[in-house]
Amino acid sequence: MHSVIMCVHKVWKAFIHLVNVAKSLLSVWFNRKSDSEPSYSSQITFSQEISEKIDKAVKEGNLLNVIHVVNDVMQRMCGYQVKIAVTGDSGNGMSSFINALRLIGHEEEDSAPTGVVRTTQKPACYSSSSFPNVDLWDLPGTGVTAQSMENYLEEMDFEKYDLIIIIASEQFSSNHVKLAKAMQRMRKRFYVVWTKLDRDLGTSAHSEPQLLRSIQESIRENLQKEGVKVPPIFLVSSFEPSSYDFPKLRDTLKKDLSSIRYADSLEILSEICDKSIDRKAFSLKEGVTTNPLETPASRMCGAADLEESLETYQKSFGVDDWSLQQVAQRTGTLEMGYRAMRYQDLHKRDWRLRLMMCCPVVTFLKCLAFSQWYGLWNSVIRVFRHRRLRIVIELVAWDTKIFLRRVLKDRALFL
Repeated sequence: MHSVIMCVHKVWKAFIHLVNVAKSLLSVWFNRKSDSEPSYSSQITFSQEISEKIDKAVKEGNLLNVIHVVNDVMQRMCGYQVKIAVTGDSGNGMSSFINALRLIGHEEEDSAPTGVVRTTQKPACYSSSSFPNVDLWDLPGTGVTAQSMENYLEEMDFEKYDLIIIIASEQFSSNHVKLAKAMQRMRKRFYVVWTKLDRDLGTSAHSEPQLLRSIQESIRENLQKEGVKVPPIFLVSSFEPSSYDFPKLRDTLKKDLSSIRYADSLEILSEICDKSIDRKAFSLKEGVTTNPLETPASRMCGAADLEESLETYQKSFGVDDWSLQQVAQRTGTLEMGYRAMRYQDLHKRDWRLRLMMCCPVVTFLKCLAFSQWYGLWNSVIRVFRHRRLRIVIELVAWDTKIFLRRVLKDRALFL
């Protein structure tokens, strides 16, 4: 009997392995298709205490507490100090751009020092009343020293910044392309800003629309040749901070500041929730064999057992109808229409359950449970049931993630 059970077990494992390989290949293909969607890394981190609070609430199946913890963190994020780095070749006008962005003159006491020779020897931080809780970092240009771009990137430590602005003028050099490639590799938000546009317009034989189009196309072509996705590009004059693309740059920056503080933070917190849910699901799946739900052998493979298991695990995760209703009432999201997953939906969610619950399989397994077999095949039935319960746990865990992300996103809109 043991050898038969082991044989069934091995066949099932081999089958699942083939399915997982197929899913991995499909995942890679779909990821390639979605490459156009921006994905940014963030240097925002949260304390271990936050993770522990979320983990505890998930273990207890108390999603309302999870939502309260996340809401408290999100409300504090309005004061998060966003760090913006301004870089480029030396002499491209980084300091002048920072002054223009801050809407102050070069002669004012707190202005960034400017000049025809290099003026920024080390990173300098500036604030702006136009952008509260933002640090503007004026970095030394890439031509200040003879170090390689790799050394420059390491020395400037771009990982600690939330957004990078690459300044260019006269030409879009190889250094600019290398900076853009590095930012893309680090999954950082970045802009390309062409400064000194007033000078270009004064010396060019082309009309203004032709010149603007030519500069834009040149930057795009240089980036695309190196496989860099084209970022927002702005053509400005630091001496005319209300003209050309400066207003559009300010609007884009304000939107990205909001995304950094809220969207990025919410995604990080959602990932913490996902990991806590995964840990709980793993623990429950491990407990299926060591501490299984008490069920008569005659019901082990039937619909009643599956429905009862679904309800048990939904209560454990806090996504049963009663729990969802409590969340909806206390968070003011009744109009969102949250509803627990139904037993009928299980078969639609996972092909493995459809296969395991099809009539021929269920009939065959029920035959094995007859007393005439003297319990010889009960072990096979238990293995089958354990597999099915693990799938149910996976589905309920996935449903919990989707529900929690939806509620957190809905709640974030009211903050």
